[in-house]
Amino acid sequence: MRKINLILLLCLVAFTSCEDAIDIEQVGRLTPDVAFETSEDLQKGLIAVYNQYDVTSEIALAAEYTDEVARGFATGGQGYTTGLVYNLNPSSAASFAFWSRGYSQLNAVNRLIEASEFVEDKDDPLFDDVLGQAYALRAFSHFYLLSYYTTDYTDDSALGVIVLENVPEIDEQRLRNTNGEVYASINADLDRADNLIADQRNPIFVSKDFVKALRARMAAYRQNYPLAEQLALELTEAYPLANREQYAAMFEDEDNTEIIFKLLRLNDDSYDGQGATGSVSAGGWAGASFAFTNGRIGGGVYYEIDRGLFNLWDPEDIRFEVNVDSTSLISDDYQNTDDYIQDDILVVGKYTGKPGNPLMNDLKVFRSSEMQLIVAEARVALGRLNGETNSAASAIKELRDARFGEETELPNYSSPENAYAAILNERRRELSFEGHRWKDLKRLGERANQDAVRDPLDCAFFGEGACSLDAGDFRFTLPLPIIEFNGNPGLRDQQNPGY
Repeated sequence: MRKINLILLLCLVAFTSCEDAIDIEQVGRLTPDVAFETSEDLQKGLIAVYNQYDVTSEIALAAEYTDEVARGFATGGQGYTTGLVYNLNPSSAASFAFWSRGYSQLNAVNRLIEASEFVEDKDDPLFDDVLGQAYALRAFSHFYLLSYYTTDYTDDSALGVIVLENVPEIDEQRLRNTNGEVYASINADLDRADNLIADQRNPIFVSKDFVKALRARMAAYRQNYPLAEQLALELTEAYPLANREQYAAMFEDEDNTEIIFKLLRLNDDSYDGQGATGSVSAGGWAGASFAFTNGRIGGGVYYEIDRGLFNLWDPEDIRFEVNVDSTSLISDDYQNTDDYIQDDILVVGKYTGKPGNPLMNDLKVFRSSEMQLIVAEARVALGRLNGETNSAASAIKELRDARFGEETELPNYSSPENAYAAILNERRRELSFEGHRWKDLKRLGERANQDAVRDPLDCAFFGEGACSLDAGDFRFTLPLPIIEFNGNPGLRDQQNPGY
């Protein structure tokens, strides 16, 4: 306060305006016109923007606030008052974490896009490529935010999030845009990106196939199923499903067969650390969302695999081997054991880490298996449930054949509800601990007549209210964070229902 008053006093004495005092340009300040003179400078800025992107919060939320995990035998109380009891409100970490991360990403990418005006060699092909990646990342961030804060993906008139396509002034107070307006911004950015990006495919940088994968996911969420099927089929043709060996190697970061895009994680980078354990704020190593020191039974396991999820995997399925660590203690009669917590320890094995760095793995954002499941979902919506080809059943069989390494039985679905339930279960098996379950229940749960349901033994400690969460519950939409209202009080009237 004294410093501020001193500036005011000096302004008065010198008969100059306070604005002049505040707006002094410091000598040597690195402004955009100096920092970004060439396309190579812009590319370096893009690398810094990539550093804003992380999905560990998505992994943590989908695990804790649905039915992917239960309290671990080495718990320190993680989730006892939050995810494991479905406690969510505008003061929750989840409310702030997703809002702040999404808008931090948009701030960074918008600054890069605006700085591109100062680049002198705009005729360099690198300039277009960098700018295209930036537009795609901006679209991704808007969809990321929309996924968590809108009540209905399919209603263009429903409230979405605040569209941010520039660097706002510090005193601006914007209100939420409609979903239709957010989708229009996303599509415009994806069109720009598709025209500018150089690479058709690149697993660790934004490519044309990243754009296509985002379009496919968004089309499925919006229930534009003809488009979703078309785009997803194009991607499954370009990225074949991994076989069993490739699948296991993929989660050891040694194979990219079906990786459309992933966030690379390396020793000594910004995410090389433990992060916020037991919190959806997460960050750091992905495996630290479940254990303290390593992904083995002795690694301080504070979240274990929910028994209901574990029971979905067949031991002959490669997904069992990848998701259930080999050090787990598996009780053949877990319902009747004397000490369920100590006798049945199901350790999450998906993030055992890189050599020399337990718990740190690359973060898979788009995989062809998700596209295969979008194909199946689209075919149900389009009325093609059964049949040996061109059906939801055939798409699911193809995925299961790859995971079992042999021919599996062709499913037969008695109704759309039955088929949606099967697809939701398959997504639960395939995409577990990758950040999808919460959004999957939000958009497919009611059509599949399926809720978040924990095994009774996993929720007994917390009581009946922690055993399930109806798919139509308001907590499948995040509340706007209460701290946002301090600087933007108009948003109070746009808070999501239930909060």
